[in-house]
Amino acid sequence: MVDRIVVLGAGTGGTLIANRLRRRYADAAVTITVVDQDDRHVYQPGLLFVPFGLADPGEIVKPRHEQLHHGIEFRLSGVDSVQTESAEVRLSDGSVLGYDVLIVATGAQLLPGETEGMTGPGWMDNVFTFYSLEGATALHPALERMSGGRLVINVVDLPIKCPVAPLEFAFLADWYFHERGIRDQIDITYVTPLDAAFTKPVASERLGGLLTEKRIELVTEFNTGEVDGPGGRLISYDDRVVPFDLLVTVPLHGGADFVGRSPGLGDDLNFIPTDAHTLQSHASPNVFVLGDAANVPISKAGSVTHFEGETLERNVTRFLAGEPLDASYDGHANCFIETGFHKAMLIDFNYDTEPLPGRFPGRAGPMPLLQESRINHLGKLMFQSLYWHALLPGRDIPGITAAMSDAGKRQPSGKEAP
Repeated sequence: MVDRIVVLGAGTGGTLIANRLRRRYADAAVTITVVDQDDRHVYQPGLLFVPFGLADPGEIVKPRHEQLHHGIEFRLSGVDSVQTESAEVRLSDGSVLGYDVLIVATGAQLLPGETEGMTGPGWMDNVFTFYSLEGATALHPALERMSGGRLVINVVDLPIKCPVAPLEFAFLADWYFHERGIRDQIDITYVTPLDAAFTKPVASERLGGLLTEKRIELVTEFNTGEVDGPGGRLISYDDRVVPFDLLVTVPLHGGADFVGRSPGLGDDLNFIPTDAHTLQSHASPNVFVLGDAANVPISKAGSVTHFEGETLERNVTRFLAGEPLDASYDGHANCFIETGFHKAMLIDFNYDTEPLPGRFPGRAGPMPLLQESRINHLGKLMFQSLYWHALLPGRDIPGITAAMSDAGKRQPSGKEAP
């Protein structure tokens, strides 16, 4: 009997899990089919650097099919719906794929049209997002033209991909305008629906302090209702107004459209209710979810997808063997946070432990946690090579485990774990 594994999405999660499973089932009677609507794999962390001329758009894009191991079938098609009762995926080209295990890894999509006025007059003129390749590329000349005025960075609502990226943009903008010698002519404002700079209190205090140090105004609890591009106004639902000359926005996010057409699969935002520890969907036992498509209570970030992949690989294997699932995923996430001037911070946390100071990946680790350093900046830059050559191929990264380690972290008591 041949077991059929179907993976929806050939982004970070879909690619790495397909490759991990292909290696595990190299000699077994298992077929692995990956489906995506396009053949363009974008290294999304690189989008942050494109507007500042620090990355070439052509260097962060590769064909999706070339990232998949030999023996994996790649289907170029959109998805119409998932029928969990019959265990079938209906594709946009009219074909149907049956499955024994389905892995949904279709990520999150931008929904700028959901905010009044955002995609109206001003879109790609004085209103941009760097969360897409097209937006990041168009933003570069807009920043080059800016010689004074008000730059506003705005997060419409959560959840979003890489929640620290908008803060990184603000920090890099401060550096960028300093490099051009015009920082005193630019007012930078960071506008968020949160009541602080970030979701985690310890990290939020540190990041909020950096905003203050860099003279970046923080506007909190701002629920964006309208973007007035021609008038240069960001308007909240309670009629607060933040004026801008250039708006860099992070639009509302949602799951893939097909989720809404799939009975019982998703929630109101088309994200998929998922067990936070096994990554099994609530919709059906043979459906698993990886990465941004899941509604688990942790950041939608590439590191999360990588760590989830280790647990998911085990659970697909156990499910096909009729064994109990592994509930070991602990919400581990870590993120480099660019802070400008060739420095970055690093945070490491999970469901139960917020970012703490210390060293990474252990007590003798070279990277300081919750502190700016040049080595953290270099680590972020080197991650691009690691992404293409280790993470996507589904390899384990030495010294970094799926389960978060307390080693090297200073606990609230002030003691550092060994």
